[in-house]
Amino acid sequence: MNARLNALSRKLALLLGSAVLAGCSMTPKYVRPEAPVSPSFPTGAAYEGAQPSDPGAGGAEIGWRDFYDDPLLHELVEKALANNHDLRVTALNVEAARAQYRIQRSELLPTIAVGAEGTAQRLPTDLFYNRRSYQVGVTSSTWELDLWGRIRSLSDQALESYLALDATRQASQMSLVAEVANAYLTLRADQELLRLAKETLATQERSYALTKQLVEVGNLARLDLERAEVALRTAESDRATYTRLAAQDRNALVLLLGEPLSAELAARLDAAATLPDGIMPADLPAGLPSDLLTRRPDIRAAEHTLRAANANIGAARAAFFPTISLTGSAGTASASLDDLFSSGSGAWSFMPRITLPLPIFGGSALKANLDRAEVQKRIEIASYERAIQSAFREVADGLAGKGTLDAQIQSETQRVEASLNAYALAEQRLKAGEDDNLALLDAQRTLYGSQQALIRSKLMRLSNLINLYKALGGGWREFAAPPDDPQAR
Repeated sequence: MNARLNALSRKLALLLGSAVLAGCSMTPKYVRPEAPVSPSFPTGAAYEGAQPSDPGAGGAEIGWRDFYDDPLLHELVEKALANNHDLRVTALNVEAARAQYRIQRSELLPTIAVGAEGTAQRLPTDLFYNRRSYQVGVTSSTWELDLWGRIRSLSDQALESYLALDATRQASQMSLVAEVANAYLTLRADQELLRLAKETLATQERSYALTKQLVEVGNLARLDLERAEVALRTAESDRATYTRLAAQDRNALVLLLGEPLSAELAARLDAAATLPDGIMPADLPAGLPSDLLTRRPDIRAAEHTLRAANANIGAARAAFFPTISLTGSAGTASASLDDLFSSGSGAWSFMPRITLPLPIFGGSALKANLDRAEVQKRIEIASYERAIQSAFREVADGLAGKGTLDAQIQSETQRVEASLNAYALAEQRLKAGEDDNLALLDAQRTLYGSQQALIRSKLMRLSNLINLYKALGGGWREFAAPPDDPQAR
């Protein structure tokens, strides 16, 4: 019996020995296209103070937990990463691409199966003898020898497609973190504006009541009452506006989280009625434009897609060459089940097959397929270059905002202080009878507008930092990248 198995093993080894044939590759050598951007970020008046003294550092190396110094925001981001439906779909697409790569790669090896079968036949005696047959053995289904690298090129294409989707998942996570942070800060800004509108409304109600009393005793004209009512109705309108905006901001945040807010979390959001200033580092290093090629997941995804298109050219080229496939089996066969493993019952078959594509009928389709693969590569090159240019523009916009918004907020803060002083003086002059009610109303309107503009400018500054952090490739890591992480370099 052992001799029988050894003989079968030798025959099977002979069948699989054809795998030693080494295949060549028709895939063009991949060369990364030159980045169509300047080697450095823009400079000028808008960028003063935006670039740190250490240009070698990169903001992408900062994990989102380290970048956002706010426990409530940390909790919101955790919930979004765990429950967001769009991110879940993206992750499932990555799993599907990984399975597809495994399927494609398996074609490089033969498919071997062990089977047994029995056949019983009865035919008329003038046609054939009545007989039975039984056989057991190992069968190799049709296996293509990858002499020209066609299957390997398709396997490389599937691998690059999987890596592109995985990088897209990272980019989606990066965008989700930024969206949650922006939605959270927008909610806090609108809640602060709502609080300011309520305070202003209370002031306008007191001013209107006082003006009405003075008009009734004849100390003020009817026109002053109308002006006071205009200011009152404006404050009422603003309160309704910011009440609506705050509710809509919360709905947007719930959508990003992928689950309803708990009572405890909703109460904490209600209490966050001011816009924080120091929850993000003010000095965010930008690094160099070349860093974006490895730190931005969307750019890496575009390059993997380009590599997949390059591998597809190899598969299209290999289709012009002959295809050699092998089919074989080895085992035992007998007309009697009792003699199935007896001496002399060994059976094997080996069926090589060669297919040569003829250009008479199919050549035009093969050539068109190759042309399409080469055009698709040019399309992916353009997409890759566009991704780099978009990333460069996003970083440049963020640096321009970083270099100017601080100065804008400083001016807005000084404007609020000046408006407070003007309002206090107008109130004193009105009480002393040196001025009319119009000056006080004008001072109130100016102060209210200055306070609103300051809150919006602070939100704009924080949003700009979030978008700059995302543009630099930050947000898809939870913690800072370790020094030996190849994707951090």
